Amino acid sequence: MRESAAIRAALAAATDDRIFFDLTGIEGQYAALLRELPGVAVRFAMKACPVDEVLACLAAKGAGFDAAGPNEIEQALATGVPAGLIHYGNTIKSDQDIAAAYRMGVRDFATDSVEDVRAIAQHAPGSRVFCRLATSGEGALWGLSRKFGCSADDAVRVLELARDTGLVPSGLSVHVGSQQMTAEAWQSAIDDLTDLVVTLNGRGILLDRINLGGGLPALGCLDRAGRPLDPPLDKIFAVLREGMERLRAESASPLMFLLEPGRHLVADHGAIRARVSRLSARRGHDGTRRHWLYLSCGKFNGLYEMDALQYRLEFPGHDTGPRVAAVVAGPTCDSDDAFDEAGPVRVPASAASGDPVWIHSCGAYAVGYTTQGFNGFDPLPYTCIGGSR
Repeated sequence: MRESAAIRAALAAATDDRIFFDLTGIEGQYAALLRELPGVAVRFAMKACPVDEVLACLAAKGAGFDAAGPNEIEQALATGVPAGLIHYGNTIKSDQDIAAAYRMGVRDFATDSVEDVRAIAQHAPGSRVFCRLATSGEGALWGLSRKFGCSADDAVRVLELARDTGLVPSGLSVHVGSQQMTAEAWQSAIDDLTDLVVTLNGRGILLDRINLGGGLPALGCLDRAGRPLDPPLDKIFAVLREGMERLRAESASPLMFLLEPGRHLVADHGAIRARVSRLSARRGHDGTRRHWLYLSCGKFNGLYEMDALQYRLEFPGHDTGPRVAAVVAGPTCDSDDAFDEAGPVRVPASAASGDPVWIHSCGAYAVGYTTQGFNGFDPLPYTCIGGSR
């Protein structure tokens, strides 16, 4: 996926290292999502891009937010979005955090345990709860399958306890894994949701919402072998549309559907202007001679997800000429700060210290995962361009 002319112009004009976000591109991606899934209410997963301008841009278009704690809730409210459009989607929360969210007006809470339900009943009385079902995470770059979610049997117990403690057993939620590459994962999740909706109907628990979670993929990065990611988006959207109709048909009450996209909205509309620190060749302890391309940014200041994917690199001024296979790495003294696991990348043999490098499709998680200055390397500044506001 190629960035807009505006973001390419910004990269070309930049004289320092920074990340650019294309607000016009993000708005277009949001509009395209609503065309594919009409009627779905979006709760943007803030962790994917906790940038005030990006959040304000999405809020202005009608999005709400999926928040993981009081700090994100406060940031979401600062956009002017009403508290009713903020979903506390983290199933892991302290009594103090539940109470803080309630004071700020949040009334939608995700949960996956009876212990958490009791805490919500005590500190956020009368609130709506969504029970998160566990998924396998198969087919996703990040499965998210171990820490969150419960079985269908536990979900029944959770929602019955919610009802018995004065809460509203409002809905079910799932998350099929981040950067989900298969439509089958969504189909499996919808099958599980449908079965559980029928069971809950029989228990007298009539849901009003289904949260289909996050996981919608972005298109612009490469896999660990350097091949373009090619998720079947059309098929995924078809499965979601058909699944929503099936869930509506099986539910004994009207259903509203929520979605929590993160990287799908922002990944391909962010890019970094960085520099070559050094291209070198040396022998390792095993006697193997390899080229290494060290960049001015890496895992700790913009490229955290390099363990699971490769970012597309562009070297302005080096369109022609020989290339060498190199391990791409960041500038720090940490050996994890490298694409080493992903294998070598073809880079210009003529690359020299100070040459600009454009790193594409890195708008997701680039800011949120950045350290405060590991090894003394500063977080990247950012600039937002475009947008209708």
